[in-house]
Amino acid sequence: MKHIITVQHTQSVHHTNGMVGSWTDWNLTELGKKQADSIGKKLKEELADKEVVLYSSDLKRARQTAEEIAKYLGTEPILRQELRERNLGKCCGKSVQWLRENMEHPEKTVDDRLFSDGESRRDAWKRLLPFYEEVLASNAGKIIIVSHGDLLSIWNTMFMELPVESCYQVDIHGQAGGVSHMIIDDDGKHRVRHLSDMSYIL
Repeated sequence: MKHIITVQHTQSVHHTNGMVGSWTDWNLTELGKKQADSIGKKLKEELADKEVVLYSSDLKRARQTAEEIAKYLGTEPILRQELRERNLGKCCGKSVQWLRENMEHPEKTVDDRLFSDGESRRDAWKRLLPFYEEVLASNAGKIIIVSHGDLLSIWNTMFMELPVESCYQVDIHGQAGGVSHMIIDDDGKHRVRHLSDMSYIL
């Protein structure tokens, strides 16, 4: 059996100032650090000192979330660029209002890019897929993955074994600080035990 826990990074500065997240390298807020600390405490209680492999996006807000969690688990985050949020190109560093007013291509399919120099959802899927396959093939029994909302929505779609095209019709999206538990049984069956459980940040 493989137990995969995904964590959507906690409150970031861009959640409070109206700016785009994406590849802009925002820090956590003080509240976000407290939320991540709470997640770490609760995961330590649940995992009961079992050995865990902890992966994280290398963007600050995810890395800082993972570092707070790691304090309680006796491990260090393994940083992976594959776990970065979807790259929205030229709107990085801009406000959400700017994005709305200057969007080049509204997303109607998984191949559309909001901005020509950004990623489509299919692009992000292709970026994530080798890491996803690596996790499934690994011998690790308990794995924690800290990433971002849009990227984890793609992970959720992969885990449910839906095609990439469903990423537009079906949005399996969580919230900042949400913790999901996913199980792969010995017979290969995929089960979602919890999806974006917000009780961990309380």
